[in-house]
Amino acid sequence: MEKITAGNRNEEAVGADGLPASLIEKASKIRLLLMDVDGVLTDGKLYNVPDASGKMVETKAFDSQDGIALQWLSWHGIKAGLISGRTSPATVERARQCKFAYVYQGHIEKIPILDEIAADCNLSRDQMAYIGDDFTDVVVMRRVSLAIATANARPEVKRSAHYVTTEPGGRGAVREVIELLLKAQGHWPGLLKRYEID
Repeated sequence: MEKITAGNRNEEAVGADGLPASLIEKASKIRLLLMDVDGVLTDGKLYNVPDASGKMVETKAFDSQDGIALQWLSWHGIKAGLISGRTSPATVERARQCKFAYVYQGHIEKIPILDEIAADCNLSRDQMAYIGDDFTDVVVMRRVSLAIATANARPEVKRSAHYVTTEPGGRGAVREVIELLLKAQGHWPGLLKRYEID
C-alpha cells in the first residue's frame, strides 16, 4: 500500500494540495468517516480528576478545530462515527456536540462494529474512511476504501495507511482529513466563501 503524507509527494501528485490523483479519487467518494478516539480525536492522554463527590473520573481534551470541521461534514451530508476500545462520558458528550451518527465505546474487537455500521448506513466500503493510530485500528483500516493514520500513529499503523496526516491526533489530524475530503468533493471553495475568505 502506498503511503502518502503531506511531506511525501511523488510524481503522481496532480490533485488538491498536490496529492496523488488516486488519493483524491478515494476521498471524493467518502460518505462516512469513522475514527478511533484516543490518539485521533485526542492526543491519547487520559486525565483522572475528582468530580463534585470526590470520585475520580476520566476526562480527555479535544481539539476545537477538529470540532468545527466535524460540523462541516454534517453540512455536506457526510456522516461521522467513532469506534473506541475505552468507555468515557467525555467521549459521549463530544460525539453529541459534533453530531456523530455512530458512537461505539468499549469495543476492542472493531470488525463486528464496522459490519454493523455498514449494514445500518447502507454504504459500500468504497464510501468509508477510517482514521486510526494503534494496532487495534489496522483491521478496520484494511476493510475501508481510505485508511488514514495520524502523525502520532505507530509505525506499523502508518504502513497500513493510504494517507498519514502531518498533524497528530488531538491537534488537528481530524481537521486535516476533513479538509482533504471536502476539497476532493468540491466543497472547499463554497466553505471558504461562507466565511468570507478569498
